Amino acid sequence: MQQLATLARDSRALAVLAVPLALTQLAQVALTTTDTIMMGLLGTEALAAGGLALVIFNQLRTMGVGLVTSVGNQIAAAAARAEKADRNSAEGTDTNGDEIRALVRAAMAVATLAGIAGALLMIGIGQAATLLGQDAAVAHRAQGMLAALAPGLVPCLWFQAIRQFTVGMRRPQALLQITLASVAVNAALNWGFIHGTFGLPELGLTGIGVATSGVYLLSFLALHASARRDPELAPLLRLDFWRADAPTVRRLLGLGTPIAATYGSEAGFFFVTALFAGSFGAAALAAHTAVNQLVYIVFQVAVGLSHAASINVSRELALGDLPAARRIKNTALACGAAVTTLVGILYLTVPQLVLRPYFDRGAPADRQGLEIASGLLVIVAVLQFFDCAQNIGVGLLRGLDDTKSGFRLTLIGYWAVGLPASWLLAYPLGGETRGLWLGLLIGLATTALLLLRRYGRALNQAVAAPAPAAAGS
Repeated sequence: MQQLATLARDSRALAVLAVPLALTQLAQVALTTTDTIMMGLLGTEALAAGGLALVIFNQLRTMGVGLVTSVGNQIAAAAARAEKADRNSAEGTDTNGDEIRALVRAAMAVATLAGIAGALLMIGIGQAATLLGQDAAVAHRAQGMLAALAPGLVPCLWFQAIRQFTVGMRRPQALLQITLASVAVNAALNWGFIHGTFGLPELGLTGIGVATSGVYLLSFLALHASARRDPELAPLLRLDFWRADAPTVRRLLGLGTPIAATYGSEAGFFFVTALFAGSFGAAALAAHTAVNQLVYIVFQVAVGLSHAASINVSRELALGDLPAARRIKNTALACGAAVTTLVGILYLTVPQLVLRPYFDRGAPADRQGLEIASGLLVIVAVLQFFDCAQNIGVGLLRGLDDTKSGFRLTLIGYWAVGLPASWLLAYPLGGETRGLWLGLLIGLATTALLLLRRYGRALNQAVAAPAPAAAGS
């Protein structure tokens, strides 16, 4: 009974961060979905070109986000140390406040550098699209959209840097409202720039890129304004990134580079499996795409749990509460199991209803895809728990500042186990798409087990090691 009460208490504490973060992630999915729908209204060629541009943009954006993701953990630890110092001393000092300000400056510097580099790379990849085997007409339209998206990468990463600051300070409440508002603004600007309404120029497909860049800038300004109004956040918020000290920037890059590589590795893993699925025909690829989108939606809940668990681990270790840090793993996994079980029941009981948005049952061409996808949902009902667990594992290790182990173990799980298993079960053993997803399940389960085992060992090592020096000291 006592254990259930402790689990309930820990779950509530985790939910304070996890729920708004998960909802924010889901709202961001709605943002990209809106872009895709608007592209489809412009025709097949526009959808192909816009989709190509978004794939390139999202890959670079995701890796840029990885570079600043550890900022939340560093700030959570610094804030916890400040809290502990206040408890133990009648005379408060602003040492940890200085540390947090240094971290925010460094985060903005990393975001700026990553945004500029990513924007230049994005434009360069667009110019080389025809050399990569893309249709000339599609490549030309994608180049225009990439040029419009490129300026938005810097404010997008600025937003992520401030987001990590607010999450690290355990005050993420404004994130959801701003992200939801951005979906509505994005839809309106998309329509305006595509068709030249609301007094805006008519830019067609390129207008979607202009609108998206504008929304990223507005979102950053809104989050900055919200933080400025918060009495706890305002004294610590610093945007003068040119004053960032080099050691703190190097520290964030050292932690963030493996995270960015992990995100890139995972995206590449699923991209290669999509190529495998395509080799079995259009129906198999359509089924794979639909089911993968369902997994991606549920994955956003895992992202929220992962970030919340990660921040709480950093905080509890800084406070010296080892039992609480140990319990966070079980609490996050229990919450993930509860969500994925409920969703899995839907997959198993009403698969036709779940897949209805993706297939027209009255169209002969869609029936085969629907049949394949319905069979895949049986596998996905189990797979999504391990997908959630491995994401939580990466977050837990990030809470220990152990980002290199997370990258190394995901490489083993994805590429050394998952990809060969998918190939073996899909091709030599004749499982085709079902075999492919069974291989994905094996890869994700292996990754989850490796990460969670490493967390238990690394937690003991982190407790035995001396505390790290404050940033900027």
